[in-house]
Amino acid sequence: MPGGDYEPRRVEPWTIAGPDAADRRLDTLARATFDLPPGAFQALRDPAPVNGSDPLTRPVPKCRFVDTEPSGTTPKFDCVFAGGNTVKVKYGRNSEIHAEVAATRLLRMLGYASDTVSIVPRLRCYGCPRYPFFATQLQATFGIPLLSRGRAAGGYTDFEWVAIERKLPAPAIETATDKGWGWWELKRSQAPAADLDAFRLTAIFLAHWDNKGENQRLVCLDESAPPPDGRCARPLAMMQDLGATFGPLKVNVARWRELPIWQDRANCVVSMRALPFRGATFPDARISEAGRLQFVARMAAITDTDIDRLFADARFPQFQVGTDSDRDLRAWRSAFRHRADQIANAGPCSA
Repeated sequence: MPGGDYEPRRVEPWTIAGPDAADRRLDTLARATFDLPPGAFQALRDPAPVNGSDPLTRPVPKCRFVDTEPSGTTPKFDCVFAGGNTVKVKYGRNSEIHAEVAATRLLRMLGYASDTVSIVPRLRCYGCPRYPFFATQLQATFGIPLLSRGRAAGGYTDFEWVAIERKLPAPAIETATDKGWGWWELKRSQAPAADLDAFRLTAIFLAHWDNKGENQRLVCLDESAPPPDGRCARPLAMMQDLGATFGPLKVNVARWRELPIWQDRANCVVSMRALPFRGATFPDARISEAGRLQFVARMAAITDTDIDRLFADARFPQFQVGTDSDRDLRAWRSAFRHRADQIANAGPCSA
């Protein structure tokens, strides 16, 4: 194991407590904004160095395995770099790796908050079993101590073409029973209609159909987290876990291109009911003209070069289980423009 401080450091959530916790959570979500303030978290717009240099730019980044409870179905594990920066690593042949890299970057290009997900050619994990996700599942379910097999002194496992996820460094706002938020809860939002509707259109554009509550996050942008009985002055709502996008079957250019933006173009109504989970937490919504124009203005700043780089950096051309068209950057750029044009050429919306 290389020298250094490998003690994990994380931003702890702000847990709202008390008998009125549920009401205070809803009030906080109602006051939430959606845009990432200019200059905020620049380190995650352009990842900052750790101990003088960014570990992801080194020839082989090195981290230490962190034993955490497994969740979901995508193979992943937590790993800590020297200095305490703890990340989530996703590995294997999985379309979600490509989708999440592209989707999170697009959100930042549009001015929204997101976690930072990057693909690196190789990662060296000290203390990792060969199949860490499988090992943690067996340990959690049956108590089988497979993790000890990867913990020989100096032992490591190398993983190729993995996604490294770094969380936005702001505390999540939670209660003892609720994490994240559902889109239907935004009916009480006090944000300008234009901001809310542009944010909805972004989810529709991505086809973010796996939008259960834990796939969105409510965070506090205050300089210090409030006490459990306090109040967050600057709440922000964001999307996370965006692997189920560019589909609906995750990274499928033909299906993504064919998927209509509007359920009812004449009335500017959007819906996800035709997608898996029949929309999940996303209810049908009528988009305002101000929201449509805001989305169009944000999208207008994105060039063809930006789009090509978006998909190239997410390694869509190397997508291991995709078809030839799924690996064609021109096809992806064309689908991107086709979907954006459906919004630009609609309207005016009356809502």
